[in-house]
Amino acid sequence: MLLELNNVSRSFGGLHALSDVTLTLPQGEILGLLGPNGAGKTTLFNIINGVYPPSAGRVRFRDQDVTGKKPYALAHMGLARTHQIVRPLNELTVRENVMVGACFGHERHTLGEAATIAAQTLAFVGLAERAEQLAGSLNVAQKKRLELARALAARPVLLLLDEVLAGLNPAEIGAMVEIVRQIRAQGVTIIMIEHVMHAIMNVSDRIVVLEYGRLLAEGTPAQIANDPKVIEAYLGSADMAQDLQSQVNYHPVNGVACTQAQA
Repeated sequence: MLLELNNVSRSFGGLHALSDVTLTLPQGEILGLLGPNGAGKTTLFNIINGVYPPSAGRVRFRDQDVTGKKPYALAHMGLARTHQIVRPLNELTVRENVMVGACFGHERHTLGEAATIAAQTLAFVGLAERAEQLAGSLNVAQKKRLELARALAARPVLLLLDEVLAGLNPAEIGAMVEIVRQIRAQGVTIIMIEHVMHAIMNVSDRIVVLEYGRLLAEGTPAQIANDPKVIEAYLGSADMAQDLQSQVNYHPVNGVACTQAQA
């Protein structure tokens, strides 16, 4: 397994953000992570990439116990992430932002190598024409692509995507979903937190649902869309569940319907 979480818990004072979460992730999979706001999704990401140590439990990545390792150490091992609230280095150019990922990521490239990787990665995400702009001048959709490009330039084996579709219009969502599929085709394993339900149902191989910090359900998109516990806790209505069931394995050419679950 590329990633294993064994009975992972995390508390902040009296708040139990995660409780006994166990999951495995084989190489090459796209795992969707669903749950209402406050369910513990981003906390789980923060434990996986070393922002917080777990209060209990163990984390294994690439057959090594990495429990409590710092984010930079995990980046060197091949783990990269994006953030729900984008974090561009606003006073650097778009190209320089992506070079940072290449210099401090998995392969720790020289500046010359990083410049080449940045050019390739910006072309891949559709930002090549913006390379010399200051990152702070980009719009929301472009900053989302920049955040993704910086993570990709780190040459990860595991990529954590935290609401990479949030704030995008339907056409932008469709384009970003296609980029995610292409990333997986290049051999990168992905975990996605997302509220754009039709998108995550169609791009994920498997889905895990959290509720109040606990694992509520796990299965294929079709199984999750039909799970009574998920319908009650997250989807909110049988009508929404039926709508999602009809959308599983539907791949529109020019965009993805952008129904969002009500948290």
